[in-house]
Amino acid sequence: MKFGPNSNQQRVGGIENKQTMDELEKKVPEVEVTDVEATEVETPEVEAAAGEPTEGACVAETEEAPARNVHAMSKEELVAAMKEILENDKMESHREVTAMKQAFFSLRSRERLEELNAFVEAGNEPAAFAAKPDELENEFNTLYATFKEKRQEYIAADEARRQANLEQKLELLEKMNAIASDIDTVNVKFQEFQQLQADFRAIKDVPPAAESEIWKNFQTVGEQFYDHLKMNKELRDLDFRKNLEAKRALVDEARKLSEVNDPVQAFRKLQELHEEWRNIGPVAKELRESLWEEFREASTVVNKRHQEYFEQRKASEQINEAAKEELCKQIEELNPSENTTFAQWNTMTDQIINLQKKWKEYGYASKKANTALYTRFRRACDNFFEAKTEYFRRTREGFNENLAKKIALCEKAEKLKENADVKNPTDEIVRLQAEWKTIGAVPRKQSDEVWKRFTDACNYFFDERKRQTRERRKEENENLDAKKAIIAKLKELPLDGDRREVIGQVKDLQAEWNKIGFVPFKVKDTIFKEYREICDTLYNTYTERENSRRMNNWQEKMDRMRGDGSKVSSEREKLVRALEARKSDLLTYENNLGFFNVKSSAGNSMLKEMERKIARLKEEIEEIKQKIRMVDNPEAAKPAAAEEPKAEAKEELKAEEKAED
Repeated sequence: MKFGPNSNQQRVGGIENKQTMDELEKKVPEVEVTDVEATEVETPEVEAAAGEPTEGACVAETEEAPARNVHAMSKEELVAAMKEILENDKMESHREVTAMKQAFFSLRSRERLEELNAFVEAGNEPAAFAAKPDELENEFNTLYATFKEKRQEYIAADEARRQANLEQKLELLEKMNAIASDIDTVNVKFQEFQQLQADFRAIKDVPPAAESEIWKNFQTVGEQFYDHLKMNKELRDLDFRKNLEAKRALVDEARKLSEVNDPVQAFRKLQELHEEWRNIGPVAKELRESLWEEFREASTVVNKRHQEYFEQRKASEQINEAAKEELCKQIEELNPSENTTFAQWNTMTDQIINLQKKWKEYGYASKKANTALYTRFRRACDNFFEAKTEYFRRTREGFNENLAKKIALCEKAEKLKENADVKNPTDEIVRLQAEWKTIGAVPRKQSDEVWKRFTDACNYFFDERKRQTRERRKEENENLDAKKAIIAKLKELPLDGDRREVIGQVKDLQAEWNKIGFVPFKVKDTIFKEYREICDTLYNTYTERENSRRMNNWQEKMDRMRGDGSKVSSEREKLVRALEARKSDLLTYENNLGFFNVKSSAGNSMLKEMERKIARLKEEIEEIKQKIRMVDNPEAAKPAAAEEPKAEAKEELKAEEKAED
């Protein structure tokens, strides 16, 4: 199995950030599983509490590691080796078969990758690739399926055989127990008992769970039989001496196992010695415990080395498992959907490659977790490279579309040069620039060209706008100087001069002011405020003086009519009718004012005009009321002092002058 970029990964043409696709699509190094982990079965320590060894000290049979290097074999050799295993019915070689399977499909994966590379180099699309059928692969799959079926049958048959052996041994133990329990007939049945022992020993494997217990029972019934047996002491001592020599030889061999470098091999040899120990009869009672203690101590040394070996291996596997688990989490946290640029894809590709390199630095995890972690890590790598391939495919398809859109924007910008109005094209250029930003990348060959074309068209309008801005600012400063000059002239006008002459000059200066254009925005309010204050001062001063003159003239007129009551009465009725007319107009304007909804500059101007008329009507009403009081009471107070300066003074003076003329 290999790590690497997805087989569908394609190269994409030029990009706008001036990087080639060859630089962007880095080839990911392959990660190959070069060996098969053969985890040994950890077996319990062989040990008994005291006395003769028990059958429970025997452990399950372990298989030999593969004698041949299957990863150095060709596909044909692997198929031939599989046939040999099936023909010889070697069902215990399942670890070797597993290694052969991984080696075969590793070779097959390389062949497919080579076929794909040749297919792409020939100018074909990776998506159209289809691997050539391989007869050896089909044959190997068939042989492997056959082996799995036979292996299951072999395991089931072995379990059934062990169970049958257990039942036979239980039957023999019952017969032996019956003989050993009958003290009166024990001498007569000596030969029968020995035959039962031989038959018991001839039966080998039983289920591991029952092995220790049944061997203890066998030892117990044997010891019981010999304890009860009344036979020639010389015969028994001879048997004990022979057994003692055999067991001492086993003790010496067990002690030598501590010098064997391979703890697993030493442990397997120890199991064979324990099996021989069980098959040897008892020794003299006074030597049984001490002799077993020597054998047990020698076994403990070998068992301890074996246990430490697997504990170290287990600790190393746990460290590797934790490290690989962390690598899986890191690669799964990478989100390809967040990549929107080639640079981001490059960065994440480098991260994936670094994680793959780290993966190869760690050894095997536990047998249970190693395959699952590898599958999880490989799936995350495949998902990334598939997403990268899809992104590059979509990007290449969108390049030409983006180029067409940007060319269309260039043409629009260039057509605007024919428009004499610079402001509107400038606004349109800004809109085109915003639209340009929404369009993605284009092929690298056309990127600089189309960008230069667009910027040249845009810069034409911005340069023109800068030129007009400079001219406008120059004109505004000139207007500002002109308005300051008018304000200076207004300030020079006297407040006690001839009204017609001064007001005439004010109107001329105001007309001149209105003809002047805009001033700089930051000073327009200040300059207008100064202008308005001097105008209000002039108008209010002369208006107050004119109102006082007019009221004095009217008062003189009324004084002349005091002798003629009918004229006074007629004048009063005239004033009352004028007062009612003004009140009616005021009520109408105030009602109409409630219907105004100012949403535009035109509506706002009408509203201000209406408010000025209402203010004028109120002033006229107060003036008429004052005149009526003066008619009714000749001694009434003089007209009230003029109010504060009003914004509409200019319009009132103009209306009054027209009426007087």
